[in-house]
Parts: sequence; C-alpha cells; structure tokens
Amino acid sequence: MLCYGAGLRISEALALKVAAIDSKRGLIRIEQGKGGKDRYAMLSPRLLDVLRRYWRATRPTGYLFPSWRRDRHLSTTALSIACREAALRAGIGKRVTVHTLRHSFATHLLENGADTRIIQALLGHTRIDTTARYAAVSPKLVAATMSPLDKLQPQAATATKRSKK
Repeated sequence: MLCYGAGLRISEALALKVAAIDSKRGLIRIEQGKGGKDRYAMLSPRLLDVLRRYWRATRPTGYLFPSWRRDRHLSTTALSIACREAALRAGIGKRVTVHTLRHSFATHLLENGADTRIIQALLGHTRIDTTARYAAVSPKLVAATMSPLDKLQPQAATATKRSKK
C-alpha cells in the first residue's frame, strides 16, 4: 500500500524509519533514495490511517518494517513474496510486482490530471523521459481527451466544414 499510495521504490519503502512519517505536514521523508538523493513523498490521509493502525499493532521503533534480525529492515525478497501472494489471493491473473505498484501510482496520477513535472518530483526522477516511461497512457484517457478542433468557436468550425466540401 505504501508503494502504491506514495509511489515508493521497494528499497525506499523498506528502509523507511518511523520518524520519516510526518503526519502533520502529510509527507514522507525519503532519505538516500536512488542516486543517494533525499526527497519527500506524499502521505495521503488514507495511507496515514493504515500506517497508524499498523504502528499500533506492531509498535516498530527504528525501521517501519523491521526484520527479525536486530537493526535491519525487512528484505526485498520477503516483500516481493508477500506482494505475489496478495495478488494470487485477490485473483489477479497478471504478473504483479512491488514495482508494478509504483508504475500504477504514476499512471493513475496522470489519468487524474496530475502534471508530469509533479509526478516526476514524486517519483524522484531527474529526467522527465524516465517519468514518461512510468506513466502509461490508457486508451480511456486518450478517448476522453478533447481535440483542439472541438474547442474552436462555432464560426470557425462552420468555416472548416464549408472548406472541406
């Protein structure tokens, strides 16, 4: 839920510390993400509610998702297996990975009208072309997009119809 709700990489989600959750400002502090960069990710009210319930049930102190080994976080393998099993239990036939959740985050933001530069910042990308690969455009969004032709004033549209005859 964290990877989809905030667009985090698997390594970023697992390395999160309890102190990185800023509930007052609605942000998650990502420290030393890919490329050693720090950034902020969004913290939606729904995700915050789930994280609070998780915290109350488990009471982690250091890492949000601690390992059974002292001072370590959960492994990427453990999270990948959990994701695969959750997809099977949900009856999803397609291959689902933790990284699929990050792609879906970007795609759904784009479909809901978010600016690609905002998506770029949320994903922590330096280059916009990297973001463009993540944010797949659905046929539904293409069909719902208004053509500039349809925005022409009626007189201009009529003149266009006459010139086509």
